[in-house]
Amino acid sequence: MAKPGHTWNRSRSLEEDEDEEDPVDAMISRTGCMAQHRELQECMAARQDWRHCQPQVRAFGECMARRQRAEE
Repeated sequence: MAKPGHTWNRSRSLEEDEDEEDPVDAMISRTGCMAQHRELQECMAARQDWRHCQPQVRAFGECMARRQRAEE
């Protein structure tokens, strides 16, 4: 019978993890909307409430919508 908790062992160092780009960041970077995404992240970190970041939410959404229309 398995022991409670996980048995996963970390085989990589934290430095190796920091060297790898986050897959979500890589995807957003390919859209050309990384600046808007970073501004939204910074607002969220500062304000802790997405409702206070509506200009950034709209800017990011509009950028992603432009990208999607360009692909069609």
